[in-house]
Amino acid sequence: MKPSFYQYVLTFRGGKNDPKADFAEAAFDDHSFPKAEEDFYALSKYIEENDSDQLKATVFDELWQLYEEKFSE
Repeated sequence: MKPSFYQYVLTFRGGKNDPKADFAEAAFDDHSFPKAEEDFYALSKYIEENDSDQLKATVFDELWQLYEEKFSE
């Protein structure tokens, strides 16, 4: 079963000096992050509207690419 993007991102938590780990921590701390969402456009819109030092759109794009590669059908 394919996990949500949020569940996948959480696998990067705990890394040091890694933008993907920073993104994962920020997503975890953001109580309004769309945890069940799997749609790129909905997630991208959320990230763009809530862009921060840790929740960066460029890192989202990289993580989305990895997510798609790992779970493509």
